[in-house]
Amino acid sequence: MKNIYDGVVTLDASGGAVVELPDWFEALNRDFRYQLTAIGDRVRACTSPRRSTTMHSRSRRTPGLEVSWQVTGIRQDAYANKHRIPVEEDKPAGERGKYLHPDAYGKPMTRGSASSSSRISATLDPARDAFSAEGTPSAYGVPFRS
Repeated sequence: MKNIYDGVVTLDASGGAVVELPDWFEALNRDFRYQLTAIGDRVRACTSPRRSTTMHSRSRRTPGLEVSWQVTGIRQDAYANKHRIPVEEDKPAGERGKYLHPDAYGKPMTRGSASSSSRISATLDPARDAFSAEGTPSAYGVPFRS
């Protein structure tokens, strides 16, 4: 499970910018990856993460240039550690040639695997007439300061 944080910063008069991530960023994530892309000009944008919660961007020229940034981290909260997602699994022999979600491909439900029909009926919450979020991790949406 990977969290993705991103945004756009504008370089200041000295050609630098700082992105500060929330205080809980390090507690929730590990194995960070940083990406910077200059928008509108060909410049070398570098990051020097002095702390994982602060990303410093510097370009030797072009003050006022916008830089798109992205930081990813592998979730390390209790739920994610207990329920790691397998990268790839082979289908059981009896389900090969069948769809997990036949309706997404315009196919009848009879073309679905046995696990797809049980998964669909288990996720509907009739009390709210909506899909249940019980047992799933919550989404983290936090504004970032740039």
